[in-house]
This record gives sequence, C-alpha cells and structure tokens, in this order.
Amino acid sequence: MSLPENLKYLMTEAEISTVALAEATGTDSSTIYTLLRGDGLPNTETLIKLADCFGCSTDYLLGLKDAPDDVTFKQCPPFGEQLTFLLKHFNITKYRLEKDTRLSEKTVNRWHNGKTHPTAESLIRLSAYFGCSVDFLLGRV
Repeated sequence: MSLPENLKYLMTEAEISTVALAEATGTDSSTIYTLLRGDGLPNTETLIKLADCFGCSTDYLLGLKDAPDDVTFKQCPPFGEQLTFLLKHFNITKYRLEKDTRLSEKTVNRWHNGKTHPTAESLIRLSAYFGCSVDFLLGRV
C-alpha cells in the first residue's frame, strides 16, 4: 500500500480526523490533506511525528512494509549523529556514500552538520543503499 492508503487506514482505525491528527502532530492540516491526496511525501520531522502518533514504523507509513511493526520505537537522535553511526556501522566513508548514491557533498555535509534533514525521498534512497529500514536510518530501532 502507499502512504495515502496507510495514513487513511490508520486514521480510520484510530477514529481521528484530519484536523485532530494535525493538532496531535503539530503540523498544519493542509499538510495532512496533501499527504492523503498523495501529492508528496512528508518532511522527516512530520514523518516521525506521524509514525509516533500511530505507534507504527516509518517504513509502514511510506508503503515500504506491508504491515505495521509491533515494536517500541526509540526517540530519534539528531540525524548528524545518526549519519556518523551509519557510516561507521556500514564501514562507508562520506565520500563513498556521495559517489554511490549520487548525493552531493554539500547535501551530505549539511545532514552531517545538523543543518538540514534528509527528505523522505532521500531516506528511501538511503535505506535501499544501506539495505536497512528507514526506522534504522533514523535511529528509531
């Protein structure tokens, strides 16, 4: 299933309206409507807030997994710290990551320095590259 389908399903199961979900996650209701229409993906912060609100994995929300996980998720560390962990864990240099994924040095450095967060598209790309879940990338598991 896709993000809009999974989000609709979770909202129905939780009996929560779009406005109530926006309030619960601290996002704008127009953002929730945009996601429900399938007109884009959430930013990293919104993705995590939605997953936390429903107690599900980011991978399920994004449609990368068929069923929600029944696990307890940790609070995400800053992505720069997590990126340092990932590079060490997978024994990959920033240079190799940039070359293999065709991400710019500027983008990777901005993530590493905590100036920006990866987009949902970049998270999906990185999870495929590392062969791990988006939740593992974010440090939620």
